[in-house]
Amino acid sequence: MGKIYIIDVTNRDGVQTAKLGLSKLAKTMINVYLNELGIFQSELGFPTTRHESNYIKANMKLQEMGVLQPIRLGGWLRATAEDVSRAFEFVPGLRHLNLSISTSSQMIHGKLRSITSEQQVIDTAMKALETARRCGAESVGINAEDASRTEIDFLVRFGLAAKAGGAARFRYCDTLGYDNPFTIYDACKRLAEEVNMPIELHCHGDLGMAVANSVAGAMGVVDGGQDAYINTTVNGVGERAGNADLVAVVLALKKSKGLARKYKLGMPVRLNVAWKLCRYASYAFKVPIPINQPGVGANAFAHASGIHADGVLKDPQNYELYDFSELGRGEPETVETGREICSGEYGGISGFRHIMGKFEVNLENRANAEDILELVRYANVEAQKPLVEDELLFIVKYPDVARELLTLAPLAGS
Repeated sequence: MGKIYIIDVTNRDGVQTAKLGLSKLAKTMINVYLNELGIFQSELGFPTTRHESNYIKANMKLQEMGVLQPIRLGGWLRATAEDVSRAFEFVPGLRHLNLSISTSSQMIHGKLRSITSEQQVIDTAMKALETARRCGAESVGINAEDASRTEIDFLVRFGLAAKAGGAARFRYCDTLGYDNPFTIYDACKRLAEEVNMPIELHCHGDLGMAVANSVAGAMGVVDGGQDAYINTTVNGVGERAGNADLVAVVLALKKSKGLARKYKLGMPVRLNVAWKLCRYASYAFKVPIPINQPGVGANAFAHASGIHADGVLKDPQNYELYDFSELGRGEPETVETGREICSGEYGGISGFRHIMGKFEVNLENRANAEDILELVRYANVEAQKPLVEDELLFIVKYPDVARELLTLAPLAGS
């Protein structure tokens, strides 16, 4: 039987959300937490974008140092040979890529314009795939954007071409959230059987079914005899109505009726990291977690009804499918209500050493403290908010990596 793996796309699709964004340090912290959670791969960004280059190289350095292990770090590109060459020019040593091209008739004629046929779609993507493999990519996924509105026979032909070209996975994108659990199950089962390669699911929530469609599609892939890869984002952030929520997908796979017996995760996912990750992402994105969010919402384990309260006090399993401690919840939170010293872009050495002392971090000497403080100031400039404890500790522990993350090199003016 095939297994199910999670590829989180918060740092690629999540940051494309209108009116939202993350600093490069925040994106790195997301990768650190995803690795701790046990996620197979993070789609960490856009290697063709100049301002991502130092961030991607810094994260690859963390991987070489063993900090980001065993998680894979993958870049997202348009499926053109030009973009692939540009990516390897900006970030030599890229190892994992996903190459994306539109496949539906609507997108071919309404968006691409320069590509006018299905065969041109295949030819363009295969040229990009060949270029990526020639440049040294270890694994390349081929993405069918708007797959749910694409004729299934064409998707099979496209998938077979990708497999013949050496692609590792074929990504089925429900780009507009058009599918339902029944249609995506059937489509992905057929793709798994006829293309005979791992299938990746990328679902959006325009109709509120991103999680259900992701799980159903993965079930179809496994029933078709292949490994399935589900794309998620932390707290379900993403374009328009968002992507499949990471925690909800994992909870469904682990806790939904009968699923875990047949549809197994290929890597152990440590849900006890979920609370820390989701709270951090909420702070970094400046987007509150909905109170009814599965697992991590404020009301996920709240009981007001007398009947429910009585039942859960007698036995939590009466009204809870899983315990809050499984999500890493339950520890008390301390909130400053008196004097508070924050790390800021205009902070001084005394205040900074006071803050680090609270974390039991003793900086070697004043010169060392000044160097770290300068990095913290720049991190505050980029994030435009006080840094949290884990961010400060990251900078103290990996100052050289932090310096690379915070280095931007705009094009010189004419």
